[in-house]
Amino acid sequence: MLPIVDKPLIQYAVEEAVEAGIDQMVFITGRNKSPIPNHFDKAYELESELEAKGKKELLKIVQSVIPDHVSCIYIRQAEALGLGHAVLCALPVVGDEPFAVILADDLIDGHGKGCTAQMVSQFERFGGSVLAVQNVEKNETDKYGIVKATQVEKGIHQITSIVEKPKPSDAPSTMAVVGRYILTPRIFDLLQVTERGAGNEIQLTDAIAKLLKEEKVYAYEFKGKRYDCGSKLGYLQATVEYGLKHTELQEQFKAYLQALKF
Repeated sequence: MLPIVDKPLIQYAVEEAVEAGIDQMVFITGRNKSPIPNHFDKAYELESELEAKGKKELLKIVQSVIPDHVSCIYIRQAEALGLGHAVLCALPVVGDEPFAVILADDLIDGHGKGCTAQMVSQFERFGGSVLAVQNVEKNETDKYGIVKATQVEKGIHQITSIVEKPKPSDAPSTMAVVGRYILTPRIFDLLQVTERGAGNEIQLTDAIAKLLKEEKVYAYEFKGKRYDCGSKLGYLQATVEYGLKHTELQEQFKAYLQALKF
């Protein structure tokens, strides 16, 4: 729910999903996460007040938080047992369908179209699971799932192995998985038999490693810029750069930054 300029990160994630043609959002939440469903709920009182006061622009913003054709489902993860377990919690809703996983603290400003829409196109082309990747510094491999892959064409690679947070000396490459996945439903079967791994959690990476033995899985170098909003620096960078692109604020904000003396 941390805001980037005037929208929370979760709102950017939902908008990215809607752009990709997704019309059912499944939120895996935990304790003290009521602000998320509250954010996407219809605010009758607020809308009535804005309409009565003639604040049409604000009313439009409130009503466009989520399109009418999109449904939201909230599932409580009783215990934080890792990303793999969180994904497995969605099984009763997703069933036997391919699905996207979007981690909202990875904000991705897609070039041309959003990262998830780009990945859906690759999934439709190749028919296998697709993971968003980007190259990171060698000394940062222990923060990510790292893949070893063979290039299929520019920007798309077939993954041959994947490991969760390897030491730089053990990393098979510097190609890191970031917070976007398009997965086939077979991953649910594998997650159900995946034991706890790094951090004593059920790692999605470990289930994907098993999936590689059965299906082709692809690494996609998305077109765009990623901001790691789970870090202080990444959050500040996103706030500044999105502020500089904001139609209402960009000129004043740019002038403010230029006037600062460092």
